[in-house]
Amino acid sequence: MRAVGGHPGTLTSASNLAASVGHPGEHQAARELGEDTLARRRRVLGEDHPDTLASASNLAISLSAVGEHQAARELGEDTLARRRRVLGEDHPDTLASADNLAISLQGVRGQAARELDEDTLARRRRVLGEDHPDTLASASNLAMLLGRLGEDQEARELDEDILARRRRVLGEDHPDTLTSAFILAAKLSELGEYQAAKELNEDILARRRRVLGDRHPDTLVAAAFALILSGLAADPKARATMETMKAAWSQPGEGRAPDG
Repeated sequence: MRAVGGHPGTLTSASNLAASVGHPGEHQAARELGEDTLARRRRVLGEDHPDTLASASNLAISLSAVGEHQAARELGEDTLARRRRVLGEDHPDTLASADNLAISLQGVRGQAARELDEDTLARRRRVLGEDHPDTLASASNLAMLLGRLGEDQEARELDEDILARRRRVLGEDHPDTLTSAFILAAKLSELGEYQAAKELNEDILARRRRVLGDRHPDTLVAAAFALILSGLAADPKARATMETMKAAWSQPGEGRAPDG
């Protein structure tokens, strides 16, 4: 990959590009551009400059996306420590770093992830408000972690609260609302409340078909889940669809938010 220049404006453009190319699956390209941009920002702006830390945060996301989870965690921990020192504990960028690091920790250090998730959620509620999208994203990540830790009832109550808030703030058909609804439907199924899960998922599927289209990955996941909930898990089409989409739902958290 061709190296970019060292002018701060050029580096800002490179950082934005590195964050954006990660979304369509071009994670390796994002990682290479992110590494180059971070090195140049460190040299031009210094280790603790907010733009340098934004590049570090984005690179940590890219490293995780290409499977370098340990390197991602180490960079995430360093970025969080620097942002806490430079920006303060409650700064939105600091809380974004904390949220992203907690996601990285979920699979390896569950209790540490929980403590960080709970602290981040409490701070976002105080700083941003109960209904802010970032607050609800933190709540969703905590609920998912609680489920992984076996605290299903607490996870279910938090998921129900998130869904109610997103319906009120974003509307019934917003993709984030439908994601929350699907997470709750899956939790209800895990708890053996199959009829409630089936009814909720049927509503999700109808809305996703109308809003996203029949072939959108999220629609396909809801369609496969509907077959499973109808007692058709042995249907080869259901198994094939779930296998195709399994990776999309095997990662913890709602997803990491790139820095601008």
